[in-house]
Amino acid sequence: MAVAAAMGTGPLMAQEAPSPMHTTQKEKVSGALLPAYQPSRTEMLERYRKAAIMDSTVRQTVFKTSLQPRWLDDGECFWYRNVLRDSAFEYWIVDPAKGEKKPAFDQGRMAAALSKASGKPATAARLHLTNMVVGKGDLVVQWGGEWYKVSLKDYTATTTDVPAKFAATDVGPRGNNWNAGNPDEVGPVRRRARAFRSDSVSADKQWVAFVQDYNVFVRPAAGGTPVQLTNDGTKEKPYGQLSWSPDSKTVVGYRIKPVQDKQVHYVLTSASGTRGELKSRGYAQPGDENTSYEMFLFHPAQKKATKVGIDVIDYGGAPFINWRKDDGRYFTFERADRGHQRFRITEVNAENGTAKELVDEKTATFIFEQRILTHYLPESNEIIWVTEKDGWRHIYLVDERTGEEKVQVTKGPWVVREVDSIDTKKREIWFQASGMNEGEDPYFIHYYRIGFDGKNLVKLTAPNANHRLLFSPNRKYYIDQYSRVDMPTVMELHRTSDGKKMMQLEQADVSAYAATGLKYPEVFVAKGRDGTTDIWGVMFRPSNFDPAKRYPIIEQIYAGPQGSFVPKTFSAYGEPQSLAELGFIVVQIDGMGTYNRSKAFHDVAWKNLADAGFPDRILWMKALAQKYPYADTSRVGIYGTSAGGQNSAGALLFHPEFYDAAVSACGCHDNRVDKQWWNEQWMGYPVGKHYDEQSNITNAHKLQGALMLVVGEADENVPPESTYRVADALIKAGKDFEFLAIPGMGHSDGGAYGRKKKRDFFVKQLHGVEPPKRNISEL
Repeated sequence: MAVAAAMGTGPLMAQEAPSPMHTTQKEKVSGALLPAYQPSRTEMLERYRKAAIMDSTVRQTVFKTSLQPRWLDDGECFWYRNVLRDSAFEYWIVDPAKGEKKPAFDQGRMAAALSKASGKPATAARLHLTNMVVGKGDLVVQWGGEWYKVSLKDYTATTTDVPAKFAATDVGPRGNNWNAGNPDEVGPVRRRARAFRSDSVSADKQWVAFVQDYNVFVRPAAGGTPVQLTNDGTKEKPYGQLSWSPDSKTVVGYRIKPVQDKQVHYVLTSASGTRGELKSRGYAQPGDENTSYEMFLFHPAQKKATKVGIDVIDYGGAPFINWRKDDGRYFTFERADRGHQRFRITEVNAENGTAKELVDEKTATFIFEQRILTHYLPESNEIIWVTEKDGWRHIYLVDERTGEEKVQVTKGPWVVREVDSIDTKKREIWFQASGMNEGEDPYFIHYYRIGFDGKNLVKLTAPNANHRLLFSPNRKYYIDQYSRVDMPTVMELHRTSDGKKMMQLEQADVSAYAATGLKYPEVFVAKGRDGTTDIWGVMFRPSNFDPAKRYPIIEQIYAGPQGSFVPKTFSAYGEPQSLAELGFIVVQIDGMGTYNRSKAFHDVAWKNLADAGFPDRILWMKALAQKYPYADTSRVGIYGTSAGGQNSAGALLFHPEFYDAAVSACGCHDNRVDKQWWNEQWMGYPVGKHYDEQSNITNAHKLQGALMLVVGEADENVPPESTYRVADALIKAGKDFEFLAIPGMGHSDGGAYGRKKKRDFFVKQLHGVEPPKRNISEL
């Protein structure tokens, strides 16, 4: 199957991927094999000790990785604070117009002034100011929970009242206040999902609508005899969810067939007392019936009810009603059908209940409901709509009156990631996208703006990296924070009008990290199963590895189709590197079936979650071993949590020719057991035999490698029985495996104890070395 790849391969492109794997035995790396890295137990214990030291020290070796501007009231200047090593702080003030950055104050004199005013010691280097207001010749600062006014002329300080701007509950940073001072600018833009809006009182305050004895009534707000508008409501099918039109002439409501979610349960075994505590909650699973809604219009003046000419809404609840501003006779609503293969924007005539589809998108696979974005422009009767209907996620401008597509605003083999803001006055859309730049990682986020007509595209970010922008309240300036996994963060100030760089503000301080000898992760790219599509991942090596030996590979996996998961920004240290310190090559890969590439790339997951991108992942690791013979594809482990727990166990069941050992934490092992909204999105509705065929429970008898199952007994995300049923099936099949149930723990990888047992498991299974005996304090 050929899959359209995002543009660009980049300088890190691997050699051509090898042919597909054999299914009968482990494939060895071609050519002369390096000797396997085989640590002694003494060496292994020393690795544990060093990894523990790194876990506690390396995280504190990188500084100035982000910047949060605090803009002054005029929107022209800002201050920010850096956190330095040894918990020190420094404060800067920036004047973009002057191109000037300078210390906000003399920290020594400020500390002395605050010490004198408060009677409490203040240290210059560790002066932690919570907030600050910059005035003419003075500062008002918050320190130690109190506010002080400090003169910058002689550094005298006196206590003062809380400044008005901080008296409200919202005292957070103002760096992304898109709307400031300009009502024509809308943003940040929300995704499609909006809560149902219920109104009992009409907009003109003259009428009250209510439900009594399961039927709809209205009465004058000033009092009077209620008028009954329906008489067929029952306990089993009551009317409800009422909302008024803006002109107060119509009530929209529903005849409802309510369905209570079936219960799932768990027992807290370590609850107080001598008995476990049963916990239960409603939890809809794939195939369960949902509450359904028949839409009606109620006209108090005519004392009548009219059924709207649409089919029953059986998924997603009562929709948000969007009334046309220029013609109060019409409203629109949106719905994604159960099964996620159809999305509609429907227009209803409120006078007679007739309806027509303005937008009717259908697909043979799935429409990713949570990523549909619509934004209504009532002044121009237009809709901004983001959809993947042409094979890539793009922006469209739709005429709300006719449903006709006026223009495809963005197009090409790349992906719109988010719409940040819509400027209705200038008719511009500000958005994030990835994959537009040839020669780059196609997942890197860049920022752009473009006209409603699809013209005048302006790129606001240039460096080959993953970007995050923070705009000034008046949007005149922005701060670009960018990095890669192999490049520490850089922070620059830019001018919005043309994207011009005005100055570099900061660069991450990694000097202490470099002194540890640790290297950055390496980005690696190989061809996927179709021989064409680029598959991107990262590799973590041990800090003291010997390139003349072969090290076992451990893959961290999460193949959930709702996103992409390989890290793209700089992070000093994390679990993959910590695990690598025990003598492993640790990798993370985004295979086909994950998001943020083409629709075809994503569609691999359709009714096919067991695939999990494994054909691409396996080829990627084989290509890695061809380039770096120290990566040993004859010893491969894998671990993951939640969907990753499903994936890691599935690796041993469906690809035992490649994977040898797996740690599976709180996995959704059978997509019929997990939550409805997530699993029907990818596996489809109705529930078919493919659910059973791809279940880890159904396939547990196929286990060949070494498996550890981990589950928290109090998991409220994936019911714990999902893991227990895999264990039951393995026992009935006579299989050997390890099982770790953690009392009181929710949905997680097992916490600190689970991660410790995971490391021990891989050390034993892939190195063949007994892990530390902690009961006798061997470490």
